[in-house]
Amino acid sequence: MLRFAVCDDEPYMLDRLSAQIEGCLGELGCREFRLARFSGGGALLEAGEDFDLVFLDVQMDPPDGLETARALCRRGDGCLVVFLTVLRERVFDAFEVRAFDYLVKPIDPARLRRTLERALEDLDRRRARSLLVQRGSAREVVPLDEIVYCEVLGRKIYLHREDGGVLDYYDRLADLERRLGSGFFRCHRSYLVNLDHVRGCGGGQVTLSGGGAVPVSRLRERDLTQALLRRMRERGD
Repeated sequence: MLRFAVCDDEPYMLDRLSAQIEGCLGELGCREFRLARFSGGGALLEAGEDFDLVFLDVQMDPPDGLETARALCRRGDGCLVVFLTVLRERVFDAFEVRAFDYLVKPIDPARLRRTLERALEDLDRRRARSLLVQRGSAREVVPLDEIVYCEVLGRKIYLHREDGGVLDYYDRLADLERRLGSGFFRCHRSYLVNLDHVRGCGGGQVTLSGGGAVPVSRLRERDLTQALLRRMRERGD
């Protein structure tokens, strides 16, 4: 389910824009979504929720839209931000926080629809290239190309990342394998490797980028070779 938020301190604009967004999403065939409404940046930040797309009014009582967007960036939410403003000159402020788009009030329905179309396409691409990890009440989006390999110990999955960091959460390796798709290979009952990070195979081990290695089952070595060849063809190597 996609999570959207609208933040505007003018009740009329909050109601109107919320209705416009819900109408556009319905026309675009987006049925699985939730739209949260906030009358200020403080309330949005205090909610502690992770949103996929946030519409932020620029001019609000502190924290204003820019301050709120900066706080979302520091928190690492990774959400798309669309600014709302009545002043065209404030448009340039959007570049500071790498906003996805801006809309000048009063909101043009056609422009809003185009923005939502592009946003849905972007979110689809993100989901295809990333893994959404649920840790308690928190969610984290992990780009697939940052994952070197995955390991299961007990009931926990450990994602070993390119930067050396490790992210752990509760899941089953079989379920994770289905979610990751053909770019990953289960070389051992306890390991999944990212084929783009494989540097060699031999002696019962898979050598990975960064110099690490994980075990490979003898019966799976040939399948791993075939998977690597398919992956190379997909990449055009």
